[in-house]
Parts: sequence; C-alpha cells; structure tokens
Amino acid sequence: MEVIPVDRLELLTEMEEKYEKKDKEYFVHLLDHKDFVIRCRAVCILVDIGGEDVVPHVAGILKNDPNELVRHEAAFSLGQMCLRSGIGPLEDATKNDPSLFVRHEAAVALGVIGAKEAKETLEKALHDPSEQVRDSAVVALSNLKFMESLSKNAKFARLTGG
Repeated sequence: MEVIPVDRLELLTEMEEKYEKKDKEYFVHLLDHKDFVIRCRAVCILVDIGGEDVVPHVAGILKNDPNELVRHEAAFSLGQMCLRSGIGPLEDATKNDPSLFVRHEAAVALGVIGAKEAKETLEKALHDPSEQVRDSAVVALSNLKFMESLSKNAKFARLTGG
C-alpha cells in the first residue's frame, strides 16, 4: 500500500481551492509537476474547467508525458471533451504511442468523439500488435458506423462509443 506523501495531500487541498476559482493557469503549470498523480489530476481538472483553450495543453501531455497513465488520462479526457481539435492528437497516439494502454484509450476516444475523419487510423489500428488496441478499434469503428447510419441521439452515441 502506497503511503501518500504529505506534500501531495497539501497540494491536493490547494488544488481544490484553485478549482473553485477556475484558475486554469494554475493547473496548466501543474502539468509539469514531478508527481504523476498531480499531473493526472491537473489534466482532469483542466478538461472540466476549460474548453478549446486547454486542448493544446492536454494534447501536449498526451504526446510528451513520460508516464503512460498520465498519457492515458489525457487520451480519455480528450475523448470526453468531444472537440474536433482533439482528433489529430488522438490519431497520433493511436498510431504511435509506445504504450498499448495509451493506444487503446486513444482509439476508444476517437469513437467517443465520433471522428469520421479518423476512420482510416482506426482501420489501421485493426492490425495493431496488441489485441486490446485491435478490440478498441473495433468498438470505435462500430460507433462511427452507428452514428453515421442510425443514431439520433449524440449523447447516447458518445456514451456507447467506447
């Protein structure tokens, strides 16, 4: 069982106060924090309080963070934002991230967004060395097909897209 460092607990308390004030710049600065737990939380909070303006920051984390869990969280968060500007970074992660964990989540996120322009990327992911990534591409492509032909409820499609 991990012993949670005292400085992490203090920082989480401070983060809660900054969240209440919707202080985006504070959370952007935390994306460089040495503690991966803090970076994960900062990504989630930025997505909650931001919009298009935070996509480049979250995309940067998806591309460059050394921790695969943090990159996974960035992929998930971009999917939840459902913004077209997140598609390019998610496609790149689906194709190129060294972690199957991240490639899987990026593929799922493309399905959640309903990114028709990512169909080719998802079709290539059907040949990924990882079964989990291939399965995620199947789910994402199924959602694209569903949204294209049957869905009348975008929220339902997003919820079932991954």
